[in-house]
Amino acid sequence: MRTAAAIDLVTAARTDADLFGTDQPARRYRELVAALHPDRLPADPGVRAEATEAFIHVTTRWRARQVTVLGDYRLGQPAHSGDLADLYDVGADRLLKLPRQPADNDLMAREAHALHTIAERGDPRYLPYVPRLVDEFPHRDAATGAERRINVLATAPGLHDLDEVRRAYPDGLDARDVAWMWRRLLVALGLAHSAGIVHGAVLPRHVLIEPDAHGVVLVDWCFSAPAGTTIPAMVPGHDSAWYLVPGHDSGWYPEEVPRKRQCGPGTDIAMASRCMSWLMGSRAPRELHAFAQGCRQRSLDARPHDAWRLLRELDQVLDRLYGPRTFRPFTLTP
Repeated sequence: MRTAAAIDLVTAARTDADLFGTDQPARRYRELVAALHPDRLPADPGVRAEATEAFIHVTTRWRARQVTVLGDYRLGQPAHSGDLADLYDVGADRLLKLPRQPADNDLMAREAHALHTIAERGDPRYLPYVPRLVDEFPHRDAATGAERRINVLATAPGLHDLDEVRRAYPDGLDARDVAWMWRRLLVALGLAHSAGIVHGAVLPRHVLIEPDAHGVVLVDWCFSAPAGTTIPAMVPGHDSAWYLVPGHDSGWYPEEVPRKRQCGPGTDIAMASRCMSWLMGSRAPRELHAFAQGCRQRSLDARPHDAWRLLRELDQVLDRLYGPRTFRPFTLTP
């Protein structure tokens, strides 16, 4: 598209449909930006002034098209993409969680129920170990009529998931650093289990740490379930189970999940220990390796089921290995 034609189109357009068309609006936008960009304009001052004004109008209108209003929240581009939903920064340290498919509304409802239940029944001292649900509402798409459930969660700065941690330490993490992550993850699980909730997807991407203050937050409760029921689904890309894998040490889920048997606290405890073993890799001391293996017995009934008691037992192992606890600074730039 030539610059003069682009200026004429922008000048004549009265609506977004006039400006960008209805067939391939993104392609029309790129054509207009290319024709009007200040770096590609002719030397004529009059043309440059008209083209610059048209360029500003086009980019402003396009940005406005990218903002969606849901309830009281204005959405720009997604800040993060989760397993089944996109998360948008809506200010005030909050993230709006919008499922990509209406078929996942039931999982969004599970997250809201779990966080409500934990907030009502859990020990207030440990609530920072899970996200805080600040809003939930349904939204119906005016164009398609599809309704999606939306959760708005309080967030905190400076969090990194365990996938990032392992990428920073590809040869495995020192067990003394894993120790505080493991301890705090057991606190998060103890909080949930005391409220009768099983997380159901304790995976590296769902365990967030704050390196400087040694904080841990367990996120994405969409796969949660009341203890004694079944986990509704497995996270895509992690849907392997130990009993299907030689050595029982490469999969992520214990067998009750894919076999749709009842879950319990031992479901989460097994997955948490799998995460910690994965973080340490070959650097795991023999005692901690044995401790983790004991948490991953094939049968749910054979595994530990009390996260608080398990925390005390872990502390005993750590004390034998390293002596009294001391603060050990941790960084993601080894």
